Amino acid sequence: MNDSKSKSPLGDLASGDRASAEAFVLIRDLNLQFAQKQVLNNLNWTIEQGENWLLGGTSGSGKTSLAKVIAGLQKAAGHVRIDFDKESSLEAEVLFVESWYRFKNIEGLSNFYYQQRYTSLQANETITVNAELQHYGKEKNLEFEGLEKLLQALNFSALQNSQLLELSSGEHKKLQLIKALWLKPQLLIIDQPYTGLDALSRTKLNSLLDNLSDEGLHYILICNDKELPRSLNCFAEIVEGQLKRLNSLEEISASGTRQSRELPVFLKERPSYTSDEIVRMVDVNISYGEKQVLKNINWEVRAGEKWLLQGPNGSGKSTLLSLINGDHPQSYANNFYLFGNKRGSGESIWDIKQHTGIISPEFHWYFDATSTVWQSIASGFYDSVGLYRQLPFSKSAKVDELIDFFDLTENKSDLLSNLPLGKQRLVLLARTIIKNPELLILDEPCQGLDQQQTAYFNQLVDELSVNGMTIIYVGHFASALPTCLEKRIVLNEGKVVAIETIEEGCLI
Repeated sequence: MNDSKSKSPLGDLASGDRASAEAFVLIRDLNLQFAQKQVLNNLNWTIEQGENWLLGGTSGSGKTSLAKVIAGLQKAAGHVRIDFDKESSLEAEVLFVESWYRFKNIEGLSNFYYQQRYTSLQANETITVNAELQHYGKEKNLEFEGLEKLLQALNFSALQNSQLLELSSGEHKKLQLIKALWLKPQLLIIDQPYTGLDALSRTKLNSLLDNLSDEGLHYILICNDKELPRSLNCFAEIVEGQLKRLNSLEEISASGTRQSRELPVFLKERPSYTSDEIVRMVDVNISYGEKQVLKNINWEVRAGEKWLLQGPNGSGKSTLLSLINGDHPQSYANNFYLFGNKRGSGESIWDIKQHTGIISPEFHWYFDATSTVWQSIASGFYDSVGLYRQLPFSKSAKVDELIDFFDLTENKSDLLSNLPLGKQRLVLLARTIIKNPELLILDEPCQGLDQQQTAYFNQLVDELSVNGMTIIYVGHFASALPTCLEKRIVLNEGKVVAIETIEEGCLI
């Protein structure tokens, strides 16, 4: 989980600071600089006993950096004091839960590649969920009686024999949260707590945080979500490196609006379809040993259609998409057609990827962190996770057009990994559409984005859809979806439970 703790402050405050003597967390004159950018600028923050905070605001403002400083994971100039309650039954620790779950294989390595989730499931590349929890519980000296309640609350009990590599992004987030809530630290900081969680899981998480708050836990949530625990009672954001306390969620700033630009000419053209039949599944089944993930799936997608794919965490959405994107080896054992051709009729995975573009949380995790923005976008021509060849002038010109369209000119030479999350996602969208694919797969593309970034992203999807591109979009909430979606397929426990037309204004 790469969640980390701190048992001691980073510095001692002057003894004369009497006004804040009762504070649980006291931060004074905190400064942090990366390269030429001042991230934190003489930041001050006092967290009193009983306060639980939402730290929101724009992407790249320094929220995660501040959290890491408090947790002792990032060095900074200034002072941080944490006064743990020696009488509390909770652990005298600060635990920071990262936005993404990072894990290693059984050899201690973490250099996974995107398709490995599907090609190595039977090879025991990573340990199981149960083994991970057993190890964590023994390492932290935790009582195992409380674990099962957490597993049941977040609907995770059935996944204990699954490999870590096998989990979806929402399931990874649940595992992070289960470990953090099981530990019960006195201060819990969660970066993007609701990433990938369905509506019921979000409600359950809020209830669990409320219960632990009643026991004395303090928490800081880094997000811009609206459905929050009842125990959350303080709001703040970082503005120009300083903490700004707010009175309500509504006062939190959103990302600045972007100037509307005309689509590049090559994206106004209709994709060159090789067949009117994009996807056809006939009684498709996917199993891992005795575990059946997809059950008798029948689904057809025609050229130009815009589909919404929905279902709770663990319903089979990611596996279904892995078949369509050519990443799942079991497609050959099923009656399954892509772009008019039956899978296994001689086409390679790269033949399939020439027709598709995809964004997903998993793809973002495994993307080459050493690529610049320009290289990341250009790699979309070759479906690679980095750019390994020289582009001809015609293709280079398209990269430049997209960089201008997405307002990324000043970032074109920056490493993708150094950008705020919102800009990273725009870069990957540009990468995905640069070849004007017949099929665009957007698997929860707005995870971690604020409301204005999400609205802008989906506005771009609506603009792109006008040229006749086929779209499959995964999203849980109507308020975070593009308006172009016309049809919906819903999965639950690996089965299709609904295929329907979306009436205008009737998304739920």
